[in-house]
Amino acid sequence: MIGAMEALAQLDLLNLEPSAKTRLAAMIAALQRASAAKDLKIQALTLELAHLRRIRFGVKSEALPQTQRDLFQDTWNEDSAAVEAEIERLADGAAAPAAAKPKRAGAGRQPLPDPLPRIEHRHEPEACQCPRCGNTDLVLIGEDVTEQLDVEPARFFVHRHIRPQYACRPCETVAAAPVPPAIIDGGLAAVGLLAWVLIGKHVAHLPLYRLEQIAARDGVVLSRSTLADWVGRLGVALQPLADRLAWHLRRGGTLHADETPVAQLDPGSGKAKKAYLWAYRSNDLEPGPRIVVFDYRPGRGGGHARAFLGTWQGHLRVDDYAGYKALFAPEREAAPPCVELGCWAHARRKFFELHQANQSPMAGEALRRIGQLYAVEAEARSLDIPARQRLRAERALPELESLRAWLAETRARTAPGTGAAKALDYTLKRWPALVRYAETGDLPVDNNPVENAIRPIAVGKKNWLFSGSERAGQRAAAIQTLLGTAKLNGLDPAAWLRDTLAKLPAWPNSRIDELLPFHTQIPQA
Repeated sequence: MIGAMEALAQLDLLNLEPSAKTRLAAMIAALQRASAAKDLKIQALTLELAHLRRIRFGVKSEALPQTQRDLFQDTWNEDSAAVEAEIERLADGAAAPAAAKPKRAGAGRQPLPDPLPRIEHRHEPEACQCPRCGNTDLVLIGEDVTEQLDVEPARFFVHRHIRPQYACRPCETVAAAPVPPAIIDGGLAAVGLLAWVLIGKHVAHLPLYRLEQIAARDGVVLSRSTLADWVGRLGVALQPLADRLAWHLRRGGTLHADETPVAQLDPGSGKAKKAYLWAYRSNDLEPGPRIVVFDYRPGRGGGHARAFLGTWQGHLRVDDYAGYKALFAPEREAAPPCVELGCWAHARRKFFELHQANQSPMAGEALRRIGQLYAVEAEARSLDIPARQRLRAERALPELESLRAWLAETRARTAPGTGAAKALDYTLKRWPALVRYAETGDLPVDNNPVENAIRPIAVGKKNWLFSGSERAGQRAAAIQTLLGTAKLNGLDPAAWLRDTLAKLPAWPNSRIDELLPFHTQIPQA
């Protein structure tokens, strides 16, 4: 790339119109800025990779149990593989900056067990003639044989790829079928095995050492460092799909939002700190695919929700967490304020807990009245939007008006500071946001859809205990986004993942929507 001054001097030598010369100079300047930004990104990733390797190989002892140290090691290996993949992609396929890796005893690819069944795939050239001179009298001189390990549930097997090599005697040219692109070039694992690892880690919530043990029971050696390398590289490859899902999600007019805490390792302190996994869910009552997007952030501040939503405008269904309040403030600078939707499940929960504690008659009456609202929703579930709006106007709005009057009357007779007063105040304070749904036919009544989407992760984290780093949390959030959306749309996550990993290496970016887990039915393996 020539410098800016040199480029302008070269332009002066060309016989161009002034306007054309200005446009060309602007294009050169833009290319220079893009190149500089790319170099800075590579430099930053190189430094991050060096830091990860220093943490991975520099720490000899740690005041933690062996199993927990293994989990941290898996995260560092995954992060290192992800950074290397990003550097390679930014460098247009060039090798990542050289960095000496400590050699371990027994390192390298382990031979695949002989007892495993082999499935042979013969890849003949498209035309049985010399590509150079057209001669059809080719002679078989050898075969290039590579093996990939694959897996079906409870069954490992090996794909045997055989590419006969044919020689042309007149021009001494060798012809063979090309090697198809793979999600991990030259990798040992076939797409079925890669999908098995991701499903095990992010759906079954199994740490990598457990997957290692499962494979070992079949005599297959899959080291945790190898599994971690695959997970890191797959996370980078799948990230554009997760980003695209987030783009589609923000096109909707209504979103659900919720968050759950996640423990994250704090390097250097030997302890864990609290991070948060934010979840955003599409509205099932609006037309379009169902989408859930997970966003991993180091805290619970409202700025994280604002950063994800950006300039999005619409109805946002949330609980009463104060971090969302700025999104509904009229003075919000980034865009006009969002419209708050209250959650009737949260309001009902206050009365349910009170009723469970002391069998309060007041709480029982509140539960009965709120149950009438849900009875209307159950009846309206199969209706279209206009019919649902009419039913809510006829049935739900009168119930809400009666409930509002009863709540206000009951609160006036309730002593301040009691559990009953807190339950009543919660509902009365949020009343405008709670009743907004009944004025339409396309707004949801509660936040249960996003809570149901986030619950498997909240339960699964009892297995993996914590996230090893912020990058690991972000990678897990992206993979959970894709697999969670597949489940919401009735797809088998494993089948979708196998199909996508097979197509992704050669898939054009202009057709990325066709790979998303709601586009078409996924063919059976």
